[in-house]
Amino acid sequence: MLVAFKDILLQIMLSGVFTFQILLLFSKQYNASSRNTVEDRQNYESLIVITCAVSILLCFGLSTPYNGLFPINLGILPLFVGILYGNRMSGVLLSLLYVGCHELIFGFSITGILLHTGLPIYLLLFFFSPQFKQRTVMEKIGCLWIGLIPALIIVVASPILEGRVIDSGHTSEMILMTFLYVLLSIFNGALLIYYIEKVYSRIFPDVPCRVESDKTLLKQLLDMIPLGMAVVDRKGDIVMLNEHLVLNYKQNYPHLRGEDFIGRAFYETFEGVGQQDFLKQRINKAMQGTRSSWDSIRTGGSIYSVGAFPLYDSDTQYIEHSVVVVQDISEIEKLKSELINIERLSMVGQMAASITHEIRNPMAVVRGFLQLMKEKSPETLDHYYRIVMDELDRANGIINDFLSLAQNRIAEKEECHIHDIIHELSPLLWADANLRGQSIDLRLGNYVPRLHLNAKEMKQLILNLCRNAMEAMDDKGDLTIETRMAGERVELRVKDTGFGIPKDKLDRLFEPFYTTKSKGTGLGLALCMSIVQRHHGTITVQSEEGVGTTFTISFPLVDRDKEMLLKP
Repeated sequence: MLVAFKDILLQIMLSGVFTFQILLLFSKQYNASSRNTVEDRQNYESLIVITCAVSILLCFGLSTPYNGLFPINLGILPLFVGILYGNRMSGVLLSLLYVGCHELIFGFSITGILLHTGLPIYLLLFFFSPQFKQRTVMEKIGCLWIGLIPALIIVVASPILEGRVIDSGHTSEMILMTFLYVLLSIFNGALLIYYIEKVYSRIFPDVPCRVESDKTLLKQLLDMIPLGMAVVDRKGDIVMLNEHLVLNYKQNYPHLRGEDFIGRAFYETFEGVGQQDFLKQRINKAMQGTRSSWDSIRTGGSIYSVGAFPLYDSDTQYIEHSVVVVQDISEIEKLKSELINIERLSMVGQMAASITHEIRNPMAVVRGFLQLMKEKSPETLDHYYRIVMDELDRANGIINDFLSLAQNRIAEKEECHIHDIIHELSPLLWADANLRGQSIDLRLGNYVPRLHLNAKEMKQLILNLCRNAMEAMDDKGDLTIETRMAGERVELRVKDTGFGIPKDKLDRLFEPFYTTKSKGTGLGLALCMSIVQRHHGTITVQSEEGVGTTFTISFPLVDRDKEMLLKP
């Protein structure tokens, strides 16, 4: 991770430092000669194009791939700057230089040209180029960002678009480095445009300065950025903040307006003494010239990534302010948690696949001897043999359920009646109920049509829900299995008179490995959800403590898989 961060910083330096140095020398030379002609301005623009070409070569010369997924190469930044400041011919030559360098270093491929070079965005830059020089500084930065941001997104998303496998063990690292890569590139692009315009205004002072207009446009542009940003003074008080940060603050302070936060200490807007001390330290370091790393803090039930950076006065180079950037990464952390669950499910799938052969062999032997014993036993025992063998078959199917949950395989369906499935399970359900001293009430609707179902999965679904219901009830509990029509859907309801489920646990019932039982695996209801989703149905739960719980499964009358196959 540290190596990748160093590579990103190196690319940021290479994409702009040559332009900075050459333009600085150009500024000193023309300030000394005090010339201000059209030819001078054309020379200045030509110099920008030349320095951009050199920066492209430097970036390619020292570019490295990140984890073999996409190249860390910010040559696209000087390319876009050169296209915007140059004429059409110079833009085409820079584009050919960039694409040629990419193909020379990384090899020729159509997907490489389209994805790794950001080629689809070039036309947008050529569209902006003719009127680019007449725009204000902030409009120019906006034009660059409109092309740069989607181009960077295409580059970093290229592994997914190409279907390459991403190592799940480095997912969080990749998300962080990708975020830094894009964010720092955006800021570097704005800084490069600003520096070019700053040097230009020093060389050609007769160019009108629209400071107030630029400030207004800057404020509008900052409000459009999906990051919370605030400028604070040396005391840590807010001097300016964008609309995105105001919206974040209003979650905790809904009665305050944006201007009400001006003059307040930045760290006071976050809850928790530890968080406030942490932010105060970061702001103090920024005031001393230290660019802080991105750190995460928790406050108000949300998780934020925070970074503080110094702002230098252009004339004195003295630090009077710093900018604090805040991003709500609660959803990212949630995704990381979901990825962990996916990894655990993948592990379960691998374990199930590895032990399938060893488990099925003894089960096959047992079933074979049962069939042999059945042939030599009186017919009065056939019913019991069939129940035992059905249970062996169901146990054998549990192995496939693990794989089904982990791999989400396609269910093979056929037209059948859900009542037939319920009647087949009735003896087994009544046997369980009698052992517990409970009763079963079947309320099967009269006008329920046949559906396209996977009978094996439906049995697993009903058995899981019914046995969960029985385990939730005391003796003399009542289990109700009901089917009915609800508009254009068929509903299956499994209702118990048990203890009920607390409200704080309802939302997590279908999460894999989450269980309220002392000996549960946490896979039963997750498997039920998976089965229902494969049948394009929905499953809901209603529960009241001390009264009972009702699971409602709804199936469409038309099978969507079959409907898709019939479409021309």
